Amino acid sequence: MFEAIHEIMHLFRAQQYRSLRATEHELSHMENRALGYIARHPGATQRDLAERSGRDKAQVTRLVQGLREKGLVEVRADALDRRSTRLHLTPAGAAVYAEVRRHGERLAAQALAGLDGAERAQLEALLGRVEERLRAQGASTRVNSEG
Repeated sequence: MFEAIHEIMHLFRAQQYRSLRATEHELSHMENRALGYIARHPGATQRDLAERSGRDKAQVTRLVQGLREKGLVEVRADALDRRSTRLHLTPAGAAVYAEVRRHGERLAAQALAGLDGAERAQLEALLGRVEERLRAQGASTRVNSEG
């Protein structure tokens, strides 16, 4: 079952990136992920992005620098700690992120077109339960390994 979920996500992402490459933005997979993370977590730090992405600090620094050079991300000094910086989308970055989301929403609608509303709700509920179990199991594993 998890192989099927993985394959579905692989197909979805491959089609999403194919459609993105057809636009003017030329975003890599990691740039898109970073852009999405910053959009959902405005003011996040590079450390937050590194922890979330599983990349090391040097990789994240290069990634953020590339997004800055494209004019999609800006770095602002933290209001409380001037030594720390916070990541924010520029207006151009917000526009690109909105376009990426629209592409994803259209692709998702096409993928789910064969399901009626009840089937979609059932699928979402079942996947939500699986996610809850995995999160609970992950939390209990962390507690047990720390204890």
